Amino acid sequence: MKRRGNYKFLDKYSWYIPGVGGMFALLAWLLLGAALGAIVTAVILLATGQMDTFSSYSTVISYPLMFIPPMIWASVKSANASMNNDGLKLDNNHFSPLGGAVCALIAAAGTLAVGFWAEAVGTLLPPMPPVLAEAMQSMTNGNIWINLLCVSIMAPLFEEWLCRGMVLRGLLGNKMKPAMAIVLSAFFFAFIHLNPWQAVPAFLLGCLFGYVYYKTGSLKLTMLMHCVNNTFAVAVSRVDGWEDIESWAEVLPQTSYHILLAASVLLTALVVLAFRKVQMHKAEGNMDAVPSLFSSDEI
Repeated sequence: MKRRGNYKFLDKYSWYIPGVGGMFALLAWLLLGAALGAIVTAVILLATGQMDTFSSYSTVISYPLMFIPPMIWASVKSANASMNNDGLKLDNNHFSPLGGAVCALIAAAGTLAVGFWAEAVGTLLPPMPPVLAEAMQSMTNGNIWINLLCVSIMAPLFEEWLCRGMVLRGLLGNKMKPAMAIVLSAFFFAFIHLNPWQAVPAFLLGCLFGYVYYKTGSLKLTMLMHCVNNTFAVAVSRVDGWEDIESWAEVLPQTSYHILLAASVLLTALVVLAFRKVQMHKAEGNMDAVPSLFSSDEI
């Protein structure tokens, strides 16, 4: 991939292809960014004295600040490596033979399906501590426009850039086995939530996001999937009487719940099979030179 004419925002990171060590470096910079965001918001809260008013908007400041250090780090590393390798694009459009619109619809359906049965897996954990429960509710029950900005726009953009665009792409680019790379990047995605009750569904969704990214190379598609999942959570939290539910089993008849649970697992399998048909191209400096996750020599 030539450096000349490289004006797109995502392309500036194309030459940094982090391996396992780079993944931990990105995590360290992310944690530093989280500390920076917490300090900045605390200073603003103390300086303004508007604790009640400003606290609901603090995430809009602290969340993007968290990603600034890893983005700067990756940008510098990419610039330093740009003369020594061809790079791997973060975003491609390998949708043949299904087409982009069909891939988007299938991916969105798969996201909702995994979200449904992942919630059932999450119920196996002990009850969430009240402090964490209140923190999670504040992400969906506060000002709806702030919620949508944070969870439906910023989270898909920043987290997909990091977890799929940098970590998964880097692991695949360093010739790690696709299945291992997808699982490891999903663990990374789960860990950065710093909450076991979010980590379980995040890991399962991360595996689906990772597989779709591996097959299509499309960061836009995984951002869409992430947006669908988070926006659906906000929408559900706005339904009267559903604000505090911990499981769909609390609001659905038992028979209906189990039928939907089975259907969601089946739909997930069908989505995976559908994306198996996507024809990966050996072009554009993408990771598709790596053998297919489901190639005959790996089954």
